Amino acid sequence: MKRFAHVIVWGVIAVSAASGFQKQPRPKSQKELDALQAMFKAPMGDQQIAAAEALLSNFADTDFKSLALFMEADSYARAKGQFEKSIVFAERALEADKDNYQAMLLLARQYASHTTENDLDKEEKLTKAAKYANDAVASIASAPKPNPGVPDAQWDAAKKDYTSQAHEAMGMIADVRKKYDVAATEYKTAVDSQSTPDPATMVRYAIAQEHLGKFDEAIATLDKVIADPNSQPVVKQYATNEKAKATKLKETVKK
Repeated sequence: MKRFAHVIVWGVIAVSAASGFQKQPRPKSQKELDALQAMFKAPMGDQQIAAAEALLSNFADTDFKSLALFMEADSYARAKGQFEKSIVFAERALEADKDNYQAMLLLARQYASHTTENDLDKEEKLTKAAKYANDAVASIASAPKPNPGVPDAQWDAAKKDYTSQAHEAMGMIADVRKKYDVAATEYKTAVDSQSTPDPATMVRYAIAQEHLGKFDEAIATLDKVIADPNSQPVVKQYATNEKAKATKLKETVKK
Protein backbone atom coordinates (compact mmCIF):
# COMPACT_ATOMS: atom_id res chain seq x y z
CA MET A 1 0.00 0.00 0.00
CA LYS A 2 1.42 3.35 -1.02
CA ARG A 3 1.89 5.91 1.72
CA PHE A 4 1.93 9.30 -0.04
CA ALA A 5 0.00 11.02 2.72
CA HIS A 6 2.61 10.08 5.30
CA VAL A 7 5.23 11.99 3.31
CA ILE A 8 2.87 14.86 2.60
CA VAL A 9 1.78 15.14 6.23
CA TRP A 10 5.39 15.07 7.40
CA GLY A 11 5.88 18.07 5.12
CA VAL A 12 2.97 19.71 6.93
CA ILE A 13 4.66 19.08 10.27
CA ALA A 14 7.89 20.67 9.09
CA VAL A 15 6.16 23.67 7.53
CA SER A 16 3.79 24.18 10.46
CA ALA A 17 6.54 23.94 13.03
CA ALA A 18 8.60 26.52 11.16
CA SER A 19 5.89 28.98 10.18
CA GLY A 20 3.17 28.58 12.80
CA PHE A 21 0.59 28.10 10.04
CA GLN A 22 -2.65 27.55 11.94
CA LYS A 23 -5.03 25.92 9.46
CA GLN A 24 -3.06 22.67 9.14
CA PRO A 25 -2.41 20.05 11.84
CA ARG A 26 0.66 21.12 13.72
CA PRO A 27 2.75 20.07 16.72
CA LYS A 28 2.19 22.25 19.76
CA SER A 29 5.70 21.96 21.17
CA GLN A 30 9.21 20.87 20.26
CA LYS A 31 8.72 17.71 22.32
CA GLU A 32 5.63 16.78 20.30
CA LEU A 33 7.54 17.47 17.10
CA ASP A 34 10.30 15.15 18.31
CA ALA A 35 7.72 12.45 19.08
CA LEU A 36 6.19 12.82 15.61
CA GLN A 37 9.59 12.60 14.00
CA ALA A 38 10.35 9.44 15.98
CA MET A 39 7.05 7.89 14.83
CA PHE A 40 7.71 8.64 11.18
CA LYS A 41 11.28 7.38 11.31
CA ALA A 42 10.54 4.18 13.24
CA PRO A 43 10.59 0.95 11.20
CA MET A 44 7.14 -0.45 10.54
CA GLY A 45 6.09 -2.98 13.14
CA ASP A 46 6.70 -3.02 16.89
CA GLN A 47 8.95 0.05 16.86
CA GLN A 48 6.46 2.20 14.95
CA ILE A 49 3.59 1.00 17.13
CA ALA A 50 5.56 1.90 20.25
CA ALA A 51 6.43 5.33 18.85
CA ALA A 52 2.78 6.01 17.94
CA GLU A 53 1.66 4.94 21.43
CA ALA A 54 4.27 7.22 22.98
CA LEU A 55 2.91 10.14 20.97
CA LEU A 56 -0.68 9.40 21.96
CA SER A 57 0.18 8.85 25.62
CA ASN A 58 2.31 11.95 26.04
CA PHE A 59 0.33 14.33 23.83
CA ALA A 60 -3.35 13.54 24.30
CA ASP A 61 -4.41 16.68 22.43
CA THR A 62 -2.21 16.03 19.38
CA ASP A 63 -3.65 16.98 16.01
CA PHE A 64 -2.15 13.78 14.65
CA LYS A 65 -4.17 11.28 16.71
CA SER A 66 -5.97 9.76 13.72
CA LEU A 67 -2.78 9.47 11.71
CA ALA A 68 -0.92 7.82 14.62
CA LEU A 69 -3.74 5.29 15.09
CA PHE A 70 -3.76 4.58 11.36
CA MET A 71 0.00 3.97 11.38
CA GLU A 72 -0.49 1.47 14.19
CA ALA A 73 -3.24 -0.25 12.20
CA ASP A 74 -1.00 -0.31 9.14
CA SER A 75 1.84 -1.88 11.12
CA TYR A 76 -0.47 -4.52 12.57
CA ALA A 77 -1.79 -5.29 9.08
CA ARG A 78 1.36 -5.31 6.97
CA ALA A 79 4.24 -5.96 9.36
CA LYS A 80 2.63 -8.21 11.95
CA GLY A 81 -0.26 -9.81 10.05
CA GLN A 82 -2.67 -9.29 12.95
CA PHE A 83 -6.05 -8.80 11.31
CA GLU A 84 -8.14 -8.15 14.43
CA LYS A 85 -5.78 -5.52 15.86
CA SER A 86 -5.48 -3.78 12.50
CA ILE A 87 -9.27 -3.49 12.37
CA VAL A 88 -9.49 -2.13 15.93
CA PHE A 89 -6.88 0.57 15.37
CA ALA A 90 -8.20 1.55 11.93
CA GLU A 91 -11.69 1.97 13.37
CA ARG A 92 -10.23 4.09 16.19
CA ALA A 93 -8.49 6.21 13.55
CA LEU A 94 -11.87 6.79 11.90
CA GLU A 95 -13.43 7.71 15.24
CA ALA A 96 -10.74 10.38 15.58
CA ASP A 97 -11.23 11.60 12.01
CA LYS A 98 -14.29 10.46 10.08
CA ASP A 99 -12.60 11.50 6.80
CA ASN A 100 -9.43 9.42 7.25
CA TYR A 101 -9.54 7.72 3.86
CA GLN A 102 -6.32 5.79 4.56
CA ALA A 103 -8.09 4.04 7.44
CA MET A 104 -11.10 3.37 5.19
CA LEU A 105 -8.85 1.82 2.53
CA LEU A 106 -7.10 -0.36 5.07
CA LEU A 107 -10.42 -1.58 6.49
CA ALA A 108 -11.80 -2.30 3.01
CA ARG A 109 -8.75 -4.30 2.02
CA GLN A 110 -8.45 -6.15 5.33
CA TYR A 111 -12.08 -7.25 5.32
CA ALA A 112 -11.91 -8.23 1.64
CA SER A 113 -8.66 -10.18 1.97
CA HIS A 114 -9.72 -12.00 5.15
CA THR A 115 -13.06 -13.23 3.87
CA THR A 116 -13.63 -16.57 2.14
CA GLU A 117 -16.66 -17.95 0.36
CA ASN A 118 -17.28 -20.40 3.23
CA ASP A 119 -17.34 -17.84 6.04
CA LEU A 120 -20.69 -17.76 7.82
CA ASP A 121 -20.38 -13.99 8.12
CA LYS A 122 -19.14 -13.56 4.54
CA GLU A 123 -21.76 -11.05 3.42
CA GLU A 124 -21.48 -9.05 6.63
CA LYS A 125 -17.74 -8.60 6.16
CA LEU A 126 -17.99 -7.94 2.42
CA THR A 127 -20.73 -5.37 2.98
CA LYS A 128 -18.46 -3.58 5.44
CA ALA A 129 -15.57 -3.74 2.98
CA ALA A 130 -17.68 -2.28 0.18
CA LYS A 131 -18.93 0.55 2.39
CA TYR A 132 -15.42 1.48 3.44
CA ALA A 133 -14.19 1.38 -0.16
CA ASN A 134 -17.02 3.58 -1.42
CA ASP A 135 -16.67 5.97 1.51
CA ALA A 136 -12.97 6.26 0.72
CA VAL A 137 -13.66 7.20 -2.90
CA ALA A 138 -16.02 9.96 -1.76
CA SER A 139 -13.62 11.20 0.92
CA ILE A 140 -10.64 11.24 -1.43
CA ALA A 141 -12.56 13.16 -4.09
CA SER A 142 -13.31 16.01 -1.67
CA ALA A 143 -10.08 15.84 0.35
CA PRO A 144 -8.24 19.15 0.63
CA LYS A 145 -4.55 19.26 -0.10
CA PRO A 146 -2.92 18.43 3.27
CA ASN A 147 0.16 20.49 2.55
CA PRO A 148 -0.16 23.80 0.67
CA GLY A 149 3.42 23.41 -0.55
CA VAL A 150 2.72 20.19 -2.47
CA PRO A 151 2.34 20.80 -6.24
CA ASP A 152 -1.17 20.23 -7.58
CA ALA A 153 0.09 17.55 -9.98
CA GLN A 154 1.65 15.55 -7.14
CA TRP A 155 -1.51 15.76 -5.02
CA ASP A 156 -3.70 14.78 -7.98
CA ALA A 157 -1.47 11.76 -8.62
CA ALA A 158 -1.66 10.76 -4.95
CA LYS A 159 -5.47 11.00 -4.99
CA LYS A 160 -5.62 8.83 -8.12
CA ASP A 161 -3.43 6.20 -6.48
CA TYR A 162 -5.56 6.18 -3.34
CA THR A 163 -8.72 5.90 -5.44
CA SER A 164 -7.18 2.97 -7.31
CA GLN A 165 -6.72 1.18 -3.97
CA ALA A 166 -10.45 1.50 -3.34
CA HIS A 167 -11.24 -0.01 -6.73
CA GLU A 168 -8.79 -2.84 -6.10
CA ALA A 169 -10.60 -3.59 -2.82
CA MET A 170 -13.90 -3.61 -4.74
CA GLY A 171 -12.36 -6.10 -7.15
CA MET A 172 -11.30 -8.32 -4.25
CA ILE A 173 -14.84 -8.18 -2.87
CA ALA A 174 -16.25 -9.21 -6.24
CA ASP A 175 -13.72 -12.08 -6.42
CA VAL A 176 -15.00 -13.55 -3.16
CA ARG A 177 -18.54 -13.26 -4.51
CA LYS A 178 -17.35 -14.91 -7.76
CA LYS A 179 -18.58 -11.94 -9.76
CA TYR A 180 -15.58 -12.01 -12.04
CA ASP A 181 -16.96 -9.55 -14.58
CA VAL A 182 -17.29 -6.96 -11.82
CA ALA A 183 -13.86 -7.90 -10.47
CA ALA A 184 -12.23 -7.45 -13.88
CA THR A 185 -13.86 -4.04 -14.33
CA GLU A 186 -12.73 -2.88 -10.87
CA TYR A 187 -9.17 -4.13 -11.33
CA LYS A 188 -8.93 -2.49 -14.75
CA THR A 189 -10.15 0.78 -13.24
CA ALA A 190 -7.55 0.41 -10.49
CA VAL A 191 -4.72 -0.23 -12.95
CA ASP A 192 -5.78 2.55 -15.31
CA SER A 193 -5.98 5.13 -12.52
CA GLN A 194 -2.61 4.35 -10.93
CA SER A 195 0.18 6.80 -11.69
CA THR A 196 2.43 3.74 -12.00
CA PRO A 197 0.50 0.48 -12.55
CA ASP A 198 0.99 -1.91 -9.63
CA PRO A 199 2.14 -5.34 -10.93
CA ALA A 200 0.26 -7.12 -8.13
CA THR A 201 -2.99 -5.43 -9.15
CA MET A 202 -2.33 -6.40 -12.75
CA VAL A 203 -1.98 -10.05 -11.72
CA ARG A 204 -5.36 -9.84 -9.97
CA TYR A 205 -6.79 -8.37 -13.17
CA ALA A 206 -5.30 -11.19 -15.26
CA ILE A 207 -6.79 -13.85 -12.98
CA ALA A 208 -10.23 -12.25 -13.31
CA GLN A 209 -9.75 -12.29 -17.10
CA GLU A 210 -8.94 -16.02 -16.89
CA HIS A 211 -12.15 -16.69 -14.97
CA LEU A 212 -14.03 -14.99 -17.81
CA GLY A 213 -12.29 -17.18 -20.39
CA LYS A 214 -10.31 -14.26 -21.82
CA PHE A 215 -7.06 -16.16 -21.91
CA ASP A 216 -5.29 -14.11 -24.59
CA GLU A 217 -6.02 -10.90 -22.67
CA ALA A 218 -4.88 -12.51 -19.42
CA ILE A 219 -1.63 -13.67 -20.97
CA ALA A 220 -0.99 -10.22 -22.42
CA THR A 221 -1.54 -8.65 -18.99
CA LEU A 222 0.79 -11.16 -17.35
CA ASP A 223 3.45 -10.56 -20.00
CA LYS A 224 3.46 -6.89 -18.97
CA VAL A 225 4.00 -7.87 -15.34
CA ILE A 226 6.81 -10.25 -16.23
CA ALA A 227 8.52 -7.61 -18.38
CA ASP A 228 8.09 -4.83 -15.82
CA PRO A 229 11.44 -4.05 -14.13
CA ASN A 230 9.51 -2.78 -11.12
CA SER A 231 7.87 -6.15 -10.49
CA GLN A 232 9.04 -7.78 -7.27
CA PRO A 233 10.58 -11.25 -7.83
CA VAL A 234 7.74 -12.97 -5.97
CA VAL A 235 5.13 -11.15 -8.08
CA LYS A 236 7.02 -11.88 -11.29
CA GLN A 237 7.26 -15.57 -10.40
CA TYR A 238 3.55 -15.68 -9.57
CA ALA A 239 2.77 -14.02 -12.90
CA THR A 240 4.96 -16.55 -14.71
CA ASN A 241 3.13 -19.44 -13.06
CA GLU A 242 -0.23 -17.86 -13.79
CA LYS A 243 0.73 -17.36 -17.44
CA ALA A 244 1.55 -21.07 -17.74
CA LYS A 245 -1.85 -21.88 -16.20
CA ALA A 246 -3.67 -19.50 -18.57
CA THR A 247 -1.83 -20.95 -21.57
CA LYS A 248 -2.77 -24.49 -20.56
CA LEU A 249 -6.40 -23.53 -20.04
CA LYS A 250 -6.47 -21.83 -23.43
CA GLU A 251 -5.21 -25.00 -25.12
CA THR A 252 -7.69 -27.14 -23.19
CA VAL A 253 -10.60 -24.99 -24.35
CA LYS A 254 -9.46 -25.29 -27.97
CA LYS A 255 -9.61 -29.10 -27.91
